[in-house]
Amino acid sequence: MALVSPSLDSTNYHSWSKSMFSTLSAKNKAEFIDGSAPQPSSFDRSYGAWKRCNNMVVSWVIHFVSSSICQSILWMDYVEKIWRDLKSCYSQGDLLYIFALQLKASSIKQGDLSVTDFFTQLRIIWDELENFWAYLIWVCTVKCSCKVSSILAQRKLEDQAMQFLCGLNDQYANVHSHVLLMGLLPPISKIFSYVA
Repeated sequence: MALVSPSLDSTNYHSWSKSMFSTLSAKNKAEFIDGSAPQPSSFDRSYGAWKRCNNMVVSWVIHFVSSSICQSILWMDYVEKIWRDLKSCYSQGDLLYIFALQLKASSIKQGDLSVTDFFTQLRIIWDELENFWAYLIWVCTVKCSCKVSSILAQRKLEDQAMQFLCGLNDQYANVHSHVLLMGLLPPISKIFSYVA
């Protein structure tokens, strides 16, 4: 049974790590990769159980990476170290990848695609971008009323709505006008429902 598909190679770290983390979370093993289940002393009664779980997660990770990557981590004993090593080696180039995703999202057009297929392609790009930008969630350190988080979230939704509207074929020009004259843009799902 495959836990994660496809296996990690030099081009898919972010989608692989998200999928692998979700799988490990579902199996109550994510704490072995994020460091929240530290290795107990070898004299601790829980050491044997911890070691078995660590080894099990190590084997899962090893089996879901390409053979060339496997050779670089095969002799590592701790899954937390493996996870950090994989992130360090294969998450490089984030800004280049974000740029490529932004470019793809801004240049994609409906063309011969159905509205549903066009929207789905955009949604995939947006979700992948969300994975990269998740760390940018604003949290005020003191109690305040600046509402920066909600403003940023609204701005992101407006950008997505504009990308969707800009990419639609000309036959939906009346939808552009209708939506843009509303003032406050409705949720992207509502805009999609106008044309689907």
